[in-house]
Amino acid sequence: MTAAQIIFYILSAFILGTAILSVTTRKIFRSAIWLLFSLIGVAGLYFWLEVEFIAAVQIVVYVGGIVVLIIFSIFLTQQSGKEMAKASLVRTIASALAVVFGFAFTFLLIYDYGFEAGNKNFDWSVSKIGSQMMGTKEGGYALPFEVVSILLLAAMIGCIVIAMKSKPEEK
Repeated sequence: MTAAQIIFYILSAFILGTAILSVTTRKIFRSAIWLLFSLIGVAGLYFWLEVEFIAAVQIVVYVGGIVVLIIFSIFLTQQSGKEMAKASLVRTIASALAVVFGFAFTFLLIYDYGFEAGNKNFDWSVSKIGSQMMGTKEGGYALPFEVVSILLLAAMIGCIVIAMKSKPEEK
């Protein structure tokens, strides 16, 4: 096993472990923190792949934007310190089955199409990424760039809705 493979497996285990902790913890603030670590791990994977611009975008948009908005909305709600309800057994079984089927379909795709490692070097300079990001022709990413802006807008609106104080229930 090479050093590159070891680094990949360490980063992958970190991302997978923090993602699992993010969805299984019952405290909502801890869940947001584990999500933060998982997204930082994805950025680390991008840095390891030597795609520094995409890693920086990952940190700025998701870690710096989305997660911070989620954490602020958690702090603004009245029930930020309480534990979430425990998942029912049916939901837990359905989640486990979805994970198993997801892994099975992924392995089937890999088996059918046989992804091979390429030896081709790629040029990801900032000027090339910028021209492709703003391009509308083949190889352009203007539409995904707009989708990211809509994602940020949806996150801000969601945070505002979550942060709105609900009226206390009368008994």
